[in-house]
Amino acid sequence: MTGLMKKRTNTAQVSKYAEAEFSDDNEIEIEVKDLGVTFHDNSGNEVQALTGINLEIKKGEFISLVGPSGCGKTTLLRTIADLQEPTDGSIHVAGRLPREERMMQKFGIVFQQPVLFDWRTVQKNVELPLELMYYSKKDRRDRAKEMLEMVGLSDFADSYPSQLSGGMQQRVNIARAFAIRPEILLMDEPFSALDEFTKEKLHEDLLRMWRQTNKTVLFVTHNIQEAVFLSDRICVLSPHPGRLSAIVDVDLPRPRSTEMKFTPEFNALVEKVRNSFEGGSI
Repeated sequence: MTGLMKKRTNTAQVSKYAEAEFSDDNEIEIEVKDLGVTFHDNSGNEVQALTGINLEIKKGEFISLVGPSGCGKTTLLRTIADLQEPTDGSIHVAGRLPREERMMQKFGIVFQQPVLFDWRTVQKNVELPLELMYYSKKDRRDRAKEMLEMVGLSDFADSYPSQLSGGMQQRVNIARAFAIRPEILLMDEPFSALDEFTKEKLHEDLLRMWRQTNKTVLFVTHNIQEAVFLSDRICVLSPHPGRLSAIVDVDLPRPRSTEMKFTPEFNALVEKVRNSFEGGSI
């Protein structure tokens, strides 16, 4: 235990954002082969949520999953995260099974709702996963402080969730996900409940954090414009059953700016994604 604590203390002393390790652009982080997921509804009938999904995601990529309701976006994300069992096919993350990666705390997950504990301060909410991992008080405090600085909430460390706006609460949620220094960030429509002004600011914040940390991001959204603005590639899923219809490369330069949304190139990519759906409407 002493050796473990010493190792964590040393880690906490590394300079800010030093955990980012930029790797070979061709290194595959997530590999999905012939994936299928089948549920049973309340009547006992089989419902095929996903079928024949094949996908490779490179380390450090920002990938969005886009599609209409019922196309299996969230099911695919949950299956990669080991929150849902596949029925057919396989998933490997860094060459291992998703369960191995989850047990090694390699996933950071951000859901649509922040799910913060009202009786804990912002600082203590960010510290929570580190408490569960038995980090020392000093390491928890230092890591949470670093993450709150990264999301621009240092001045609100002693506030409670009820005192924050929806956008600020989601920033706390993101800071908590980053606190364990995951290799992969899984985000399930994290900005869908926010107003457009807040959403635009969080888009820029998220891209800044992604550049600083070089995490692999898998982002679920219904919003095509959001996907184009954020992503390296967009995976278009179509429903009944959920299947991968197209993968659209987003060749816009980085860093991205809000002004890009008004360019012909941006609008052409939005139209390309929209035209890639097979049935259903987004």
